[in-house]
Amino acid sequence: MEFAELIKTPRADNVVLHCPFHLAVEGTLCLTGHHLIFSSRRQDNAEELWLLHSNIDSIEKRFVGSLGTIVIKCKDLRIIQLDIPGMEECLNIASSIEALSTLDSVTLMYPFFYRPMFEVLEDGWSSFLLEQEFELLSSVTNEWRLSCVNKEFSVCPSYPPVVIVPKSIDDEALRKVALFRQGGRFPVLSYYHKKNGMAMLRSSQPLTGTNGRRCKEDEKLINATLRSGRRGFVIDTRPLTVAQQARAKGGGFEQEVHYPQWRRIHKYIERFNILQESFIKLVEACNDQSHNMDRWLSKLEASNWLTHIKELLTAACLAAQCIDRESASVLVHGSEGTDSTLQVTSLAQIILDPRCRTIRGFEALVVREWLQAGHPFQQRCAQSAYSNSKQKWEAPVFLLFLECVWQIHRQFPCSFEFNEQFLIMLFEHAYASQFGTFLGNNENERAKLKLPQKTMSLWSWVNRPEELSRFQNPLYEANSLVIWPSVAPQSLQLWEGVFLRWNRPSKFLEEAEVERINIIKYNKELQAKVNALRRQLAEMEADEGVQEEP
Repeated sequence: MEFAELIKTPRADNVVLHCPFHLAVEGTLCLTGHHLIFSSRRQDNAEELWLLHSNIDSIEKRFVGSLGTIVIKCKDLRIIQLDIPGMEECLNIASSIEALSTLDSVTLMYPFFYRPMFEVLEDGWSSFLLEQEFELLSSVTNEWRLSCVNKEFSVCPSYPPVVIVPKSIDDEALRKVALFRQGGRFPVLSYYHKKNGMAMLRSSQPLTGTNGRRCKEDEKLINATLRSGRRGFVIDTRPLTVAQQARAKGGGFEQEVHYPQWRRIHKYIERFNILQESFIKLVEACNDQSHNMDRWLSKLEASNWLTHIKELLTAACLAAQCIDRESASVLVHGSEGTDSTLQVTSLAQIILDPRCRTIRGFEALVVREWLQAGHPFQQRCAQSAYSNSKQKWEAPVFLLFLECVWQIHRQFPCSFEFNEQFLIMLFEHAYASQFGTFLGNNENERAKLKLPQKTMSLWSWVNRPEELSRFQNPLYEANSLVIWPSVAPQSLQLWEGVFLRWNRPSKFLEEAEVERINIIKYNKELQAKVNALRRQLAEMEADEGVQEEP
């Protein structure tokens, strides 16, 4: 298919652009295969807007006489308005945008056509391989091994080719366990706590069914992570009633009779359409400009968004507490093990592991616990909060995780190497990007699409020194301790940087941030001078002491 077939009107003049926090400006609108481009009529002909079609969530058309208006609602929650003279021209442009923003084929998306203008210093596709994680693990324990049982994605289509499992469990046992877990997602290592040797595993639900089916290899696998005489915890992200109902459909949970050393705890975390509806309601509340306090608070409460944040943080804290304070290993799963499971395991690592609070450590976490672990980004991020089409598999699962990280970041502002802009950037690229990192639903699909060969990795761009400097937290001081966030309702706030950034000007906040960075930089310079003077004084006193000796 040629993009030209979808573009009925490639260019329109005398178009007026209305953007948040900018005066309306007249100029020329151009449509390309992947971008909507608006250029002003200023003498320097500077581009006012480059918008990826894949960032467009929905469009609305309005007409007053012969003047047409297109309202574009973006996946990054921006709302843009274009005033276009001529009804036919406006209809043609609207229909072209709708067609170009809803392409079915992944290979027609911009990452397959994007060519970087920057020098590529590292290949982001090979920056965070599981083999590298295993090397770090091997330096502190020899109880685990790398398994290539899923090399051809034949055992579990949503797992990566390589996984980390207990050394005492062979590949034949893993194949049997895979048949006992939904989608073949057998328990694999998510995190190893160096402090006490406890492990966090993740999987999908066991297929016990109504007959109470068991799998001795499964029991042996998770028992292999227990210390002698110790118990473990299974954190199920479904309510007990849902877990019991799943048995009628062939699913279920670990029964105590077969797993006597494991205590099961149900921590309900919402998923799919409930989360998506909550997201839509929250964005609607944030865009309500009525300035009525009762209305705002009522809509915010009705969205239930902060309740979902609290539930998720509570479950993550529980997992971290079991590992760090109870010295117990943990298995986390829900039904499929691709959504709430990954939220809990990755947030628990933010709490427990200082490395995950560094920039590269957090990138490695996203790769390991989200991309390689099979979170279906292509399905979950197909629509944002404005789409008019019927929901299928969309849900802001990854955004909810990022917001929980932001909530912890806000409570421990000196413990993270990255800043809020880093988290916002990841949210934006998960929904629409020139990079191939978040395309596909799992490693199997990415391999079939040959993304590492045909597209650029987000990490190749982010980890360049000039980009990294934008995402560094000036307050960062490495903190090797476990950090315990408060999950009290009073401690949780709306993430204004995402949900209110297009509704109120951030100019003064940005100026204040620049001033804060300058103050911190100046303070570090003064501290360095003080340390140098102290060393100089100590040397002078030592010299005087030598001279005074008879």
